[in-house]
Amino acid sequence: MPDASHSSFRTFDPAREEGAVPPQRSALRDRLRQGGGAAGAAAPAVTDETPAAPFRSYDPATMGPAATQAAPPEDGLRPLSQTELTERAPPRPEAPKPAPAPANRTQPEPEPVSENALHPIGVVLEIAGSGSQIAIDLERLNQCMEDADPSVALAGQVGSQIKIRVGQTWLLASVRNQKQGRTGNSVIANIDFLGEGQEEKLTGKLHGFKRGVTRYPVPGALVFPATTPDLKQVYASDGRDAITIGRVYPTKDIRAGLYVDAMLGKHFALLGSTGTGKSTSAALILHRICEAAPEGHIVMIDPHGEYSAAFRNTGVILDVSNLQMPYWLMNFEEHCEVLLTATGADRNIDADILAKCLLASRAKSRLASTMGKITVDSPIPYLLSDLTNEIQTQMGKLDKSTNTAPYMRIKNKLDEIKADPRYQFMFSGMLVGDTMAEFLCKIFRMPADGRPISIIDVSGVPSDITATVVAVLSRLVFDFAIWGREEKTRPVLLVCEEAHRYVPSEKNADGNSVGKILSRIAKEGRKYGISLGLITQRPSDLAEGVLSQCGTIISMRLNNDRDQAFVKAAMPEGARGFLDSIPALRNRECIICGEGVAIPIRVSFDNLDESRRPASEDPSFVELWSQSGGEEDAVERIVQRWRSQG
Repeated sequence: MPDASHSSFRTFDPAREEGAVPPQRSALRDRLRQGGGAAGAAAPAVTDETPAAPFRSYDPATMGPAATQAAPPEDGLRPLSQTELTERAPPRPEAPKPAPAPANRTQPEPEPVSENALHPIGVVLEIAGSGSQIAIDLERLNQCMEDADPSVALAGQVGSQIKIRVGQTWLLASVRNQKQGRTGNSVIANIDFLGEGQEEKLTGKLHGFKRGVTRYPVPGALVFPATTPDLKQVYASDGRDAITIGRVYPTKDIRAGLYVDAMLGKHFALLGSTGTGKSTSAALILHRICEAAPEGHIVMIDPHGEYSAAFRNTGVILDVSNLQMPYWLMNFEEHCEVLLTATGADRNIDADILAKCLLASRAKSRLASTMGKITVDSPIPYLLSDLTNEIQTQMGKLDKSTNTAPYMRIKNKLDEIKADPRYQFMFSGMLVGDTMAEFLCKIFRMPADGRPISIIDVSGVPSDITATVVAVLSRLVFDFAIWGREEKTRPVLLVCEEAHRYVPSEKNADGNSVGKILSRIAKEGRKYGISLGLITQRPSDLAEGVLSQCGTIISMRLNNDRDQAFVKAAMPEGARGFLDSIPALRNRECIICGEGVAIPIRVSFDNLDESRRPASEDPSFVELWSQSGGEEDAVERIVQRWRSQG
């Protein structure tokens, strides 16, 4: 998690960013004269016989009564002329010059008030703890569809927001579903309560929105459309540090923000089918975090090598050519995954032999002699040749409890790895030195030096040890946080792309250590300042316990029914109306719910510059298959790289 006190953070206010115009007195006066009030509030109608004193208008240039509203002079008092009023008025540098007639004055354009927003569209039928049932007038629904305000135009439809007056407060709700009413001119809809805000007495607008419900409406309460100004108040920041990532649907100018501390403090998950813009959206969120926290510490596991292009200028790219991860950083379980090939009872025998030989090899290190007691999991450098010699020594003993077959299996696997050039990024003899501190600083970006993210490209890692490499990196993040509790907190964000490969569901679990450590980070990492970000296209193949630990869920379009049901089970009840629209989302649109937002929202992501996008664009078959030339040379180069495994 980035440092929330950093000066790069800013509090976003959708209303302020878009240059919203405050309500003007003239607009309020006209509405009161028309008897409209605020959202249908009872206000006295103004007629020709009604005294004009309560509605005295003021000249904004002189702050005195307008000429058309002047009262007759009282005894002993001489009314001030227009010139005298102007001379006595305090200096107003920005005030317009007084005009002779009120009709010729130029005043700021008042914020437009939707006529449809002032009248109810339905009534509450039934109340429950988390939601309610309402009846909507079909004629009013059709009238709202023609409104210029996009929020009012969608009022009453699935996924839209409506508001209900409860005393002096507005209760905001989301429409979950619709069905035909008993009569032909009504629609029955279920709604989910989102939160409540105060009602301005004069304008009727919503302000001071807070999540949760403290007072429920009663059957018969009127239902009104939620306007764009209302939603600006709802989505406005409450003072916490946030990043903006897009535009709130269906509005045209309300910016969507994510509260950074809340999102990272309780983990997050980004879900979406292939081709929905998931990778680009992930890059957008990470770019925004890096811009807000240039001294942050972010580690991203990239299994396909697609994020290197996106963060080449703002991060550090680590792959098999420069990762240089020492083999001795593995614990005993990870050693077993790499070196043991047997199964069943034979694997247990091999594990006992490896544990004894590995501990003896670590003990021969000069560093071990200064440490006192060590264990088989201690990250102490040792020589691969020492491990080989120890295996041979134990194999030659006459009092061994088994034959030589287990020893030969371990030794042969070790010799195979040492001779394979694909494993040199990890099992090189040059990595025997004690470089643990330098390696941790490199992958955790400490210090960040303006490049707070490290992209670890594991696409070139042999597939049989990819899970082990990810396990080592994830465990280093967790162990570093545990042993660093006495120091100043240095939160680390671990982002795992294709998370279902490393944290599979129980039916797909293979017992690898990477699933165990990522599950532990999801459950306990928050206590130690570790944030986990999971990105996957198959949430149904992800361990359910891990997804349930994610406080913020960002769901893009999901085409599979099992995936949709899985996400609905993990999301809070208040987001059900939004979840039904997951299959209908467009590319680069998402539903966000949880701790990172005030209420569940549908967001259209911002566009990202070409140079900051990941290399995940779909190829154009028609264009590429219409070109020819150079195929033979390309095949030769591919074969050369293939053979050299580089």
